[in-house]
Amino acid sequence: MRAAVQTEFGGPEVLRVVDVDRPTPGPGEVLVRVAASGVNPADAIVRAGYPMLGDPPLTLGWDVSGVVEESRADFEVGAEVYGMPAFPKAANAYAEYVVARADHLAPKPPSLDHVHAAALPLAALTAWQGLAKAGIKPGDRVLVHGAAGGVGHLAVQLAKALGAHVIALAGASGHDFVRSLGADEVIDYRATDFTTALSDLDVVLDSVEQSDRSLSVLRPGGTLITIKEQHDPELAARVAAAGKRFAGTTVTPSRPDLEAVTDLVERGLLRPHVSATFALADVVQAHEAIDSGHTRGKIVLVP
Repeated sequence: MRAAVQTEFGGPEVLRVVDVDRPTPGPGEVLVRVAASGVNPADAIVRAGYPMLGDPPLTLGWDVSGVVEESRADFEVGAEVYGMPAFPKAANAYAEYVVARADHLAPKPPSLDHVHAAALPLAALTAWQGLAKAGIKPGDRVLVHGAAGGVGHLAVQLAKALGAHVIALAGASGHDFVRSLGADEVIDYRATDFTTALSDLDVVLDSVEQSDRSLSVLRPGGTLITIKEQHDPELAARVAAAGKRFAGTTVTPSRPDLEAVTDLVERGLLRPHVSATFALADVVQAHEAIDSGHTRGKIVLVP
């Protein structure tokens, strides 16, 4: 099969599509013929040198949507599935075939094609699992940083589905987009200092390392959900000292959580936005796009 492999850390140019052996599923696993795989900022961070998967050679990618080709689990051959296998271990999703634990997958949302299903797992689970830590109630005021990005554009919709009043931070060019997702208020982070414009918020979801600045806009007892600084004990101590709740969050594979995401999709409450689709052979260009830092929604690879 064909897969994108890197033999060294570096820029997008280190990615090469080559022939590799097709994997074989073990007990409790399935072989998925990949129809689409999502590209995430985390992929680019690992590609550049973050040692999450060890030293090269390695294959990136976690988001996958496709069709079960072989099964040693509870999915039938031919089933359409999607998920985020193995995270934070390697899933090798930039490939024509992927082996995954069956409990890391769920049936693909029927209303989505594979490209849009592949845009969901990592970003949607990150937002869903993070927001769950805040125990959001209808009427809570929630601020979403990076609201036009991969995690952010889904977090806006998920917070709205939970009944929140959502305030979105995004550049001016993304305002119409985030309003279309249901944001109640939109602030241009380049033109306005959100720390002076906002106060007494119930929840802040930070995926762009604005956690310290976000403390000032939370009410006493409000919750800071931070993704990039989830393991920062000094930040957690500052949040506690300010009388607020720290919710560092990472993402874990979960069939029940994927099924909850699917339910929201099928109820019309959640839709992923795909800004660009690249062939697997054009993985370098896909990573050049993700490296720009200004992707709206998600980028997806197709074999």
